[in-house]
Amino acid sequence: MSINNLIKYTLFLTFMLCICTSCDSIEDKKGRFLLKGNEKLKENDLQGALDYYSEALKIDEGYLDALLNRAIVYEKQNNFELAISDYSKIISIGSEMDTLVYFQRGIAYLDNGEYYKALDDAKNLEKTNPKSWKTYFLLGLVHEQLKDHQLALAAFEKGISLNPNNNDLLVNKATIHYYQNDLDIAVELLEKAEKDNPNEANIYNLRSMVVFEEGNYNEALNWVERAIKINPKESFYYNNRGLYRLFLGDLDLGLEDINFSLKQNPRNAFAWRNKGIYYYFKGDKSLATKYLEDALKNDPDMPLANKFYGLAQNL
Repeated sequence: MSINNLIKYTLFLTFMLCICTSCDSIEDKKGRFLLKGNEKLKENDLQGALDYYSEALKIDEGYLDALLNRAIVYEKQNNFELAISDYSKIISIGSEMDTLVYFQRGIAYLDNGEYYKALDDAKNLEKTNPKSWKTYFLLGLVHEQLKDHQLALAAFEKGISLNPNNNDLLVNKATIHYYQNDLDIAVELLEKAEKDNPNEANIYNLRSMVVFEEGNYNEALNWVERAIKINPKESFYYNNRGLYRLFLGDLDLGLEDINFSLKQNPRNAFAWRNKGIYYYFKGDKSLATKYLEDALKNDPDMPLANKFYGLAQNL
């Protein structure tokens, strides 16, 4: 080989090495950002995790792992539209993640109040993944939000037939029976769920709702405090505790819980209702009417809302 050819060959090898090194460094760099984001997520530093996932996506906007993890963080932050956007991008790219992503996007649509879009994702899963309990869990949740309790019950029962000891399905089936005022059946299901997993906070939250319906406010308070002890981050539990405290005459602590719940989730219409009940107990007709009207616009059949709206008119 001539000197000139040797130089050309050496330059070619150097060029190829540079390309490979550059590619490796890009993969390594975005992978490091992903790992750092995962560490932040384990530490419950959601904003830190979000920042690292976004840095990884600046390097590769189609990086599926970072898109999925960022969407999950957005969902945890109640930034549902941003979560939906990331889930939709994954689906548009197409991957083996699609089944998981349709499920997660369906949950995000539900949380964002887009029930028919959630229904579309659930039906897509029913076609493509009919043997997964998660398919029927999502389908049941959608029908529950659409007030079709019979279809919700059928979906949860189908899920239970595929996964008989699944607590999520058992608790949600119990929830439908609670809505239908079948309180004894609801309690039976919750007791079964508690035997399978005594550390599931939703069991105790629903137990609190059952005994509240029966007028046992102190017992309701005890049940929901068990739920909060297990999962102190769930805003709905604080809203329920606030309601029980109102009925026990502890108005200030009740309002504190309701406001905390609203801070975590400003779109919770049950918290608007509870705030209206607080102002009713305080004798403030204007604010009681305002918050109860807001709740009823969201759900005209919301339990207690119509009752206290009528009572507020007589203040």
